[in-house]
Amino acid sequence: MAADKLSLEHHVSIYDKEKNVGQKLLLAGKGGFNITNHLQGEELAHKYSPPGFMNKALYEFDTMALRQWLSAMGISTFIGSSGRVFPEKGVRPIDVLNKIRAKLVQQGVLFHTQHEFAGFDNHRSVTFKNQEKEIAVEADYILFALGGASWPVTGSNGLWRTIFESMGVATKPFQSSNCGINIHWPEAVGQCHAGKPIKNIKLFTSNDEAKGEAIVTNYGLEGNAVYPLVPDLRCMLHLTKQASVYIDFKPLNTHEQLLQKAKGKRVTAKDYGQLFNLSTVQLAIIKAYTSKDRFLSVEGFIHSIKKLEIPVDSLRSVEEAISTIGGIDLKEVNDYFSLKKYPWIYAIGEMLDWDAPTGGFLLQGCFSMGNYAAKSILEKEGL
Repeated sequence: MAADKLSLEHHVSIYDKEKNVGQKLLLAGKGGFNITNHLQGEELAHKYSPPGFMNKALYEFDTMALRQWLSAMGISTFIGSSGRVFPEKGVRPIDVLNKIRAKLVQQGVLFHTQHEFAGFDNHRSVTFKNQEKEIAVEADYILFALGGASWPVTGSNGLWRTIFESMGVATKPFQSSNCGINIHWPEAVGQCHAGKPIKNIKLFTSNDEAKGEAIVTNYGLEGNAVYPLVPDLRCMLHLTKQASVYIDFKPLNTHEQLLQKAKGKRVTAKDYGQLFNLSTVQLAIIKAYTSKDRFLSVEGFIHSIKKLEIPVDSLRSVEEAISTIGGIDLKEVNDYFSLKKYPWIYAIGEMLDWDAPTGGFLLQGCFSMGNYAAKSILEKEGL
């Protein structure tokens, strides 16, 4: 995004550690290329933390602006039923990447692959390693998008923190976000039901909630109903070393409505699945985390349907997370994402310590930051 905007007025070169550019964009497209969301204005800004950090960048280049930018390249998008925005059916992530790259090449952008970042100095120079040689490149402005520490297979390993620390730029350790949670399942759940979905549920903590689906794994839970709760669970685990997530297996039914289903009937535990329309995996989880007396009581069982506490041991590793928090401390950057100590250097994306849920918000944030940083550079040049 930044290269597109800047190359209309400046000579721009892109350096990438991998053989091909855009590896993380391709990875984001696996399982459905959710490129942004339909939300705009305050509703969009509310999805990002810390509050206010991304507002100016998002208002300058919002979800509609991104869709229009893609459309101008011949990439049509549509809004899915969940409010997520996708390229039209048949358009693959590689097609989107190729369209963007072709546009940049047409505008004179030069690509240098297999150039690994090795350092920078206070004289506007960046050092790269290429085929065991070190190459120093001087530039008027430098924009880093080195990523966090999630998905290291794409080249994003977070090792750049050491270099920035040595240059006096404070950073924070990376932590998992938008990730699975580790749960010490009883054997009846972990071994017998791993890989099965729990659909149309609500997961919640004392401070947050999310509706959707979760997948039972041999280590715990994954899925779109899990990820939004990770920030709150991370905080609880950090403060007290203990955390729990609660499951409402029937968020569309009240406790009283479920009681009505059993009213006037002779109900035993064998009837629960059919009576309350519960799957075998749901029944197994409820049974594993409900006392025998409560399980055999219809009213007690309904209480577990609506609010079942599951202790959470920890979060999945940074390497497995969809995204990370941590990286450059936000106190080190100006409003336009330039470094206070080196104002000609910009850092965007997961390099900075911000967070957002899945649903297109992560990619949107990166596009918005790139646009806003480029706007700052053009303004400094009086353009």
